[in-house]
Amino acid sequence: MRSAHRPIDLIGQTDMIRVASLSKLTGCEIWLKLESQNPGGSIKDRAALQIIKDAMASGELEPGMTVVEGTAGNTGIGLAIVARSLGLNMLAVMPNDQSPEKERMISLHGAQLKTVDPVPFRNENHFYHTARKLAESRDDYWWANQFENTSNARAHYLTTGPEIWQQTDGDVDIFVSVAGTGGTIAGNSMYLKERKQDVQVWLTDPDGSGIYSYLKQGEYVANGGSFTEGIGIMRLVENFKQAKIDAAVNLPDQDLLALSRYVRDHDAIVLGSSSALNLAGALQAAALHGPGKTIVTFACDLGERSASKLYNEDYLKGRGLNLELEPINEMFARYRDSGERVWYKPS
Repeated sequence: MRSAHRPIDLIGQTDMIRVASLSKLTGCEIWLKLESQNPGGSIKDRAALQIIKDAMASGELEPGMTVVEGTAGNTGIGLAIVARSLGLNMLAVMPNDQSPEKERMISLHGAQLKTVDPVPFRNENHFYHTARKLAESRDDYWWANQFENTSNARAHYLTTGPEIWQQTDGDVDIFVSVAGTGGTIAGNSMYLKERKQDVQVWLTDPDGSGIYSYLKQGEYVANGGSFTEGIGIMRLVENFKQAKIDAAVNLPDQDLLALSRYVRDHDAIVLGSSSALNLAGALQAAALHGPGKTIVTFACDLGERSASKLYNEDYLKGRGLNLELEPINEMFARYRDSGERVWYKPS
């Protein structure tokens, strides 16, 4: 138990929980690190704190200035909390198709919110470019630039990776993570592989993202789309360049839907969409590596932030998803017997 003077003093040092149902099914020890315990409710609090701390230490950012960032939601929430705690202002630029739960939290934490239409990255009206242009328009604005600012990965190298190592007593065989900016998988993979070179790092990629394609064939190609928010990249960014990845799997939303309901009903764990993707990746890794492994992944944020999508039957039907769900033991068997969606780093 900790006592703190500011919310930012409580960022990090999150607990882990064993996912009993999947551990029993797979014969592995599958653990979720509960990043929803951070003050802003997500793993992005860690990057937000490190990005702002490093910028203030270098003199780029001073009290009274405004932090500007393009975000799918969680980084904006984290930056809003950190900024308010350190005498800064926050302006978040967000595509208007993200969950209303995230929009609401950014505003509740006192940040200014600007929403824009969702467009491809090459379009100058993309939320990333909009944030950059806004930051360049005033001397008292500062662009956090979470994709290219490697303080993002540094946050996980300094805090998250060491916590996982300590919590598992160094007995971690497989680390599984999605990638949005790439900072989480980069920082953790660098730290864990320094401590134990044969730790397997698995990336889980949704439909609509090009990372799996990039790793497999060297170019960003995406097929379909996903209800996951803030996950997936269609370009090579500085944080992701640092990631040390051994395997990657591309998984469809239908699998995330089935898994989210299974762990809710069997483990009383309500997952957000990115967390469901992480856990599906852990299940795939367990299926192909076999029993006896210790696997760690993240509950990236609060499951309630996915209420309007992952837990909304009308929305799911509108996306063409089947609400008659595949039994998890059958999904596990399918993962074990088929590896067509899995890429392994060449020896």
